[in-house]
Amino acid sequence: MIRHNNPMELQQSPAPNYAPVVAAAAADRIVETSIPARLDALPWSGFHTRVVLALGITWILDGLEVTLAGALSGALKQSPSLQFTNLDLGIANSAYLAGAVLGALGFGWLTDRIGRKKLFFITLALYLSATAATALSWDVGSYALFRFLTGAGIGGEYTAINSTIQELVPARYRGWTDLVINGSFWIGAAMGAVASIVLLDPAVINPDLGWRLAYLIGATVGLVVLLMRMWIPESPRWLMIHGRPDQAHAIVDEIERSVIGHDQDTSDGRFTKIRLKMRDHTPIREVVHTLFSAYRQRALVGLVLMSAQAFFYNAIFFTFALVLTDFYGISADHVGWYLLPFAAGNFLGPLLLGRLFDTLGRRIMIMFTYGVSGLLLAISGYLFSIGVLTAQGQTIAWMVIFFFASPAASAAYLTVSETFPLEVRALAIAVFYAVGTGIGGVIGPALFGVLIDTGSRTSVFAGYLLGSFLMIAAAIVAWRYAVPAERKSLEQIARPLAFME
Repeated sequence: MIRHNNPMELQQSPAPNYAPVVAAAAADRIVETSIPARLDALPWSGFHTRVVLALGITWILDGLEVTLAGALSGALKQSPSLQFTNLDLGIANSAYLAGAVLGALGFGWLTDRIGRKKLFFITLALYLSATAATALSWDVGSYALFRFLTGAGIGGEYTAINSTIQELVPARYRGWTDLVINGSFWIGAAMGAVASIVLLDPAVINPDLGWRLAYLIGATVGLVVLLMRMWIPESPRWLMIHGRPDQAHAIVDEIERSVIGHDQDTSDGRFTKIRLKMRDHTPIREVVHTLFSAYRQRALVGLVLMSAQAFFYNAIFFTFALVLTDFYGISADHVGWYLLPFAAGNFLGPLLLGRLFDTLGRRIMIMFTYGVSGLLLAISGYLFSIGVLTAQGQTIAWMVIFFFASPAASAAYLTVSETFPLEVRALAIAVFYAVGTGIGGVIGPALFGVLIDTGSRTSVFAGYLLGSFLMIAAAIVAWRYAVPAERKSLEQIARPLAFME
């Protein structure tokens, strides 16, 4: 049951029996519905687990892609046909992130306009094609282009998947679920690490062929995902606003029968109803006003969180292999072994700390995870600069840092996806992901590539300090301005633009 005590929040209205819960005049296309309350009232079930698996695997694919890009960097430098420099690798990695930025913006707009489900297949098809093409790269230009297109597919996935999961998962599970799903990136990272260990071993396969086969793993996994997504329904919340209430209620009926064995009884007034004016699309002027005027404080929080975590993560993760090879003398075919504990810390962080985001609350946990991450990076960066860390010590330091940084980064996506109205949710994710990644992510790998090329530990430490400062600043902003969205319905956090009093 959803209760609303604040007069600014949605008001509960008498609930006539669902028949089919559409009390609408065709002339003005007004619909009254209890769909959000019915979805939030459901217990966790096999349905929700299947949704998480089918949609959350996007992060596994992204983790695989990013890890391969880092773990294979040594092989690409040693490849007789490519012979990349550190700068070439930095440019290619930045191209991947630039593609993700543009893909998120373009596909994010389409996701809000034509629906979540259609974009599942468009973005995944682009990813499959581009990552397979990466295996055929013949020079730095072709490699960067295919990485750009792969990033565009992944960026589009972020928007469609994040919005859909938010709209199907009950409110009381939303924080932990979102963090664990985003944390599954590191399952993909572990897969990439193991693949690099095997495929870059000269005793197993020619390394110049091995890195090409490694990229084909992502395409193979993507084909399996296509099949898994066939049964995922369109978001009933999106369908309701976009003039398809009968289809929305049919989907919710089917979900309820799958979860509890029968339709929920809406005749006793337990479920909050809202009145919506159905629309075909949301005008771009209204989108801009919503994101940057009506919700400008939330926009500030989203921008700061996204930018800080993007620089922190991408700058370090895209270049971790270069640090190990250039400063610690680790051979390219052994880098994967150092990534496994690093990935374990990143996955365990959201898994073990995620429930606190739903109990202690968003503001406390976002401030804590961002602040601790920044502080630990500054400390470990100093130890790196004075040369007291071994390769193993550096790996342990990264493992501890990212135990906290991983839920922090995931919380940025959670914050953006749950604090804006449904009609602009996917585009909001896209805009702040794009701006944040553009500021922090695209610049980071190229900057660190240059810093590592200097061979100076002090120069690299300066880059670490910049990442530390950004994370601590984001912690302060979150503590002051973040929305306490824990255990609240999406409609309570941000009323739909189509809401009618």
